Amino acid sequence: MIPWTGSSTRSSRPPLIHKSGGGTGFAFSRLRPEGDVVGSTGGVASGPVSFIRAFDTATDVVKQGGTRRGANMGILDVTHPDVMKFIRSKESGQALVNFNISVGVNVDFMEKVKRGDSYDLVNPRTGKITGQLNAREVFDLLAEMAWKTGDPGLVFLDIINRDNPNPQLGRIESTNPCGEQPLLPYESCNLASVNLARMVQYEGGDVSIDWDRLAETIEVAVHMLDNVIDMNEYPIPEIAEMSRKTRRIGLGVMGFADLLVQLAIPYDSPEALDTSEQVMGFIKDETHRASMQLALDRGPFPAWEGSIYNGRNGDESRLMRNSAPTTIAPTGTISIIAGASSGIEPLFALGYVRNVMDNTRLVESNPYFEAVARHEGFYSEELIEEIARTGTLEGLEVPDWVKDVFRTSHDISPEWHVRMQGAAQAHTDNAVSKTINFPHTATVEDVAQAYMLAYELGCKGITVYRDGSKDGQGPDSLE
Repeated sequence: MIPWTGSSTRSSRPPLIHKSGGGTGFAFSRLRPEGDVVGSTGGVASGPVSFIRAFDTATDVVKQGGTRRGANMGILDVTHPDVMKFIRSKESGQALVNFNISVGVNVDFMEKVKRGDSYDLVNPRTGKITGQLNAREVFDLLAEMAWKTGDPGLVFLDIINRDNPNPQLGRIESTNPCGEQPLLPYESCNLASVNLARMVQYEGGDVSIDWDRLAETIEVAVHMLDNVIDMNEYPIPEIAEMSRKTRRIGLGVMGFADLLVQLAIPYDSPEALDTSEQVMGFIKDETHRASMQLALDRGPFPAWEGSIYNGRNGDESRLMRNSAPTTIAPTGTISIIAGASSGIEPLFALGYVRNVMDNTRLVESNPYFEAVARHEGFYSEELIEEIARTGTLEGLEVPDWVKDVFRTSHDISPEWHVRMQGAAQAHTDNAVSKTINFPHTATVEDVAQAYMLAYELGCKGITVYRDGSKDGQGPDSLE
């Protein structure tokens, strides 16, 4: 379990956050549109996209530790008059390389997409309607740009604010860079992930989830994350104040695909979805239980009085030490350190070649697959070499049941990727970071269908990646 801290802000202070190793989420929806009158100077506004470019350039200048770019999320509401320019802002593949971007949408927009209706564009300065766009045409452009470049994603802001633990402090308008942590201005994300690959017990020939060990780990993790809030050195006072006021944490998972492999459950199966709901439901219950116990010992978070936990929504009042305490982060770096699969993603590859010093070539394979191959008697160095070349078992002479269990990201249809995200989201307080992988041959309509399915399943956002659609990797994942 390794924590990571980022922030959401509307301020001009992101360089300080980047210098301290964090990422920043920006809500650009309140900026006046391009060409709007600036009364104080008699000039005209340059619009949100110009500000995003400025922050992108600033991020390039400020190196994290002198070695790594900062990571940013930029969000613009679909009702903003500049939304079409925003959707196309990364079309070249060369612009805004330090930004992930997402369009903020709501139920009204998505239902109008289904009907092909028009919707209003609203000037955020005046609140007046400036025009209309056809929702389906905007949605189709979103899908086309995501198919082409991987951006923009969608963020379902009304669903996010339905679960806002502190509505008395404001409306959530942005997330952290990878999208899994919706945040109020100046809140920070304080995250940790349980390695589910280690939450397995073997008894004779039976393999099962070790629920007792998982419960014990969750209790320790919540206690640790709560301590981090007080011990952390924050880059600016506003973040320190807000972080301690809401005491937001986010306990999630990594090694989910490893867990499924050990249980011999194919990732793209109803049984895998059931396992996801069962595991995340348990983690949410135990995380809330641990936070409630800490509230009895240490007191609730300072903003608790006006929060959703004091019975304001008709629910039973309960003390909580932490706001919205579960999140599923991408775990890009920490899963490598732990030797686990990342987040709730499927296995990325079963084999690969690692080039080390003196041009030494090391062929490595997934340890669970290698153990099965040796046990079943079909292991060979030639097989591992072939897997390292292709990354998958498709087309190789291995038992069918092994192919089913050891399916990789690109072996799994986009629909199952989205369904897995939806299953996990059903039992997660915050949001779920999940890449919906598409083969290079996927169509724009395939992306559009995934976006609509994410909405129908209650996801809080969606990010897609079509194989070969980007030359580089884009903003670094800091989790």
